Amino acid sequence: MSVAGEPRRRKKAASRNLGSKAEVAALGRRVPRRDDEREGFRDANGGEPALPPPEPAALLAWYDRHRRALPWRAKPGAKADPYRVWLSEIMLQQTTVRAVAPYYARFLDRFPTVHDLAAASLDDVLRAWAGLGYYARARNLHAGAQRIVAAHGGRFPDTEDELRALPGIGAYTAAAIAAIAFDRRATPVDGNIERVIARLFAVDEALPAGKPRIRALAAALTPPRRAGDFAQGLMDLGATICTPKTPACILCPWHASCAARRLDRPELYPRKAPKREGAPRRGAAFVVVRHDGCVLLRTRPESGLLGGMSEVPTTVWRHDFAAADALSEAPALSSDGVKWRKLPGVVSHTFTHFPLELIVYVATVAADTPAPDETRWVATPSLAGEALPNVMRKVLAHAAVMNPN
Repeated sequence: MSVAGEPRRRKKAASRNLGSKAEVAALGRRVPRRDDEREGFRDANGGEPALPPPEPAALLAWYDRHRRALPWRAKPGAKADPYRVWLSEIMLQQTTVRAVAPYYARFLDRFPTVHDLAAASLDDVLRAWAGLGYYARARNLHAGAQRIVAAHGGRFPDTEDELRALPGIGAYTAAAIAAIAFDRRATPVDGNIERVIARLFAVDEALPAGKPRIRALAAALTPPRRAGDFAQGLMDLGATICTPKTPACILCPWHASCAARRLDRPELYPRKAPKREGAPRRGAAFVVVRHDGCVLLRTRPESGLLGGMSEVPTTVWRHDFAAADALSEAPALSSDGVKWRKLPGVVSHTFTHFPLELIVYVATVAADTPAPDETRWVATPSLAGEALPNVMRKVLAHAAVMNPN
């Protein structure tokens, strides 16, 4: 066949994978022109050469050869377990694969089915989650399990709309579960997929403004079959090849279709608007240790930041915290002659919306000292089993009461 027939063959193949001609036309785009780079991209007629559309089949073939072996991922040819997919997707929100893997194994061992999770107490769930952060996820996971058992008889809903009705499940997580667990034609877009698509099409809109366009481009690429493998292939491509720094473009199955690569500037994408960091907050934490080795803890309110988690008593965390007034908020202990000692340095921790600094006071009291209202004594060896968030583990480590890990 003549060379002139080659673009038609590519276009026809893409049509089989993507659907409408409009979608294919949208993918057969030209490289964005930049004044300092036009000459290198012009074809014989003085224009810029069109890039071949990225074919889903190429990514699926790459995924079949190079897929990551992850503890929650079904083996090739095996059916995915919706419970494991759901659990992993909730854990992976705002958290890396490396950090999640050991927590996932322990959590699954403790709650092997959605029925086990639904029957557990929230305290047990928070203890199993302690250290993973973003604790609203654990509360939503527990509430979601109870909803699935009560409203669906323990069977997971399999459409995006039904999944979004569960606590803690938004557009991304619903699409991920629908695609991976049920092979629905759904398109989850996480950070890895966002980066791949932004580079593939050289999306110039800075994030978050560019997110709708990126989602639309990713959805247009999603094939009607093997949507779950396609989504996981995109995730793996972003995690292993199309990395934030020094991407291995030559190994990418779509390297010939990538606009950012043709511009020789893949690291510029996705473009991001300057991040606004919340105003810092400060406070004081009070570590009280009895002579018998018990530590004073309390439980935070169910709603709000770190809801339902355990902590040592603290002041309110404020933007205008006055260290000189900190002891006025110390726990009221009935022990005689309580002497507070301020430790040198501070404990720093960054939450999603603000950074926090805590000064730490310690005191030692008699073994018969009663716990003030809404607090309790916990033996030091039992601290590891408490639902302590990372910031509190840092405080206790700063006071040399427990290992932060």
